[in-house]
Amino acid sequence: MRSIAILNQKGGVGKTTTAVNVGAGMARTGVRVLLLDLDPQSHATMHVGVDPRDGQPGIYEVLTNGIPAADALREVAENLSVIPASIDLVGAELEIAARPERETILRRALAPLQTRFDVLLIDCPPSLGTLTINALTAVEEVLIPLQPHFLALQGLGRLLETVTLVRGVLNPTLRVSGIVLCLYEAGTRLAAEVAGDVRAFIEGSDPDDAWHGARVFDRAIRRNIKLAECPSFGQTVFDYAPHCHGAEDYAALAREILAMTTDTPDSTVVRSATADTADLPAPPAPPIEETMPQQTPDALVPSPEPGTPAIAPIDGNP
Repeated sequence: MRSIAILNQKGGVGKTTTAVNVGAGMARTGVRVLLLDLDPQSHATMHVGVDPRDGQPGIYEVLTNGIPAADALREVAENLSVIPASIDLVGAELEIAARPERETILRRALAPLQTRFDVLLIDCPPSLGTLTINALTAVEEVLIPLQPHFLALQGLGRLLETVTLVRGVLNPTLRVSGIVLCLYEAGTRLAAEVAGDVRAFIEGSDPDDAWHGARVFDRAIRRNIKLAECPSFGQTVFDYAPHCHGAEDYAALAREILAMTTDTPDSTVVRSATADTADLPAPPAPPIEETMPQQTPDALVPSPEPGTPAIAPIDGNP
């Protein structure tokens, strides 16, 4: 099972929207997808039409009470299942804090599902606490949704530090596999500058960096009101507005992610990417201009003003 944590500690960047609609796009190709909602806000749970207050077990019971993860599964569409979250997750970090090997509780709980699904997508909470550490310990890949604003870059360096720490201590196979530009406005200079800065930063990484070789996906997710509307109906964008720009963008992004090679040569997911994506629309990607010079710094921080590189060492020294 290919495992991906969708992570950004900054809220409002399209994290849950990306987790749900990438999962739905993959499921439409015949890939068996497990969506795990690890956010106490339960937005991914509600997005797929599950009531987090229905009294049924979810990820909270899996983490704190030890119930089998299979008992918390809900099938919400063909090839798409979810393990829901609830507000009870707010207390989960305190409840598991004193347990031995608390960082690997989720990894152990998901182990029996390895052969049942092709892809695991974890919608992480917008924080870097124990729940997020459990997610990073349980997966092999991190996908980062990023809004192309300079302030959004400020937290990216800290997020990459966290991934590096988990990789060094708990999960040596962990890597950042891709960055998705969300809420993208192709006609703006700012979006082009931020996209260029991120690409230059990735290209300048060292082979030992957890983000070395990460992909800034060709398909950016354009601003689209239908993406904001569909959660209130408990539907993915493919069910709510299948012909809108949001559906086009997430269908194309799902193809890109599936087509990426993995460390397992005979991966079912990689085979499925070439065999089962004919039903997804393939419109041309919105342009992302690369206008900024390449640099190889230690971390990302916002540029002091538009037109200057948005990159500097993490300690702030020039």
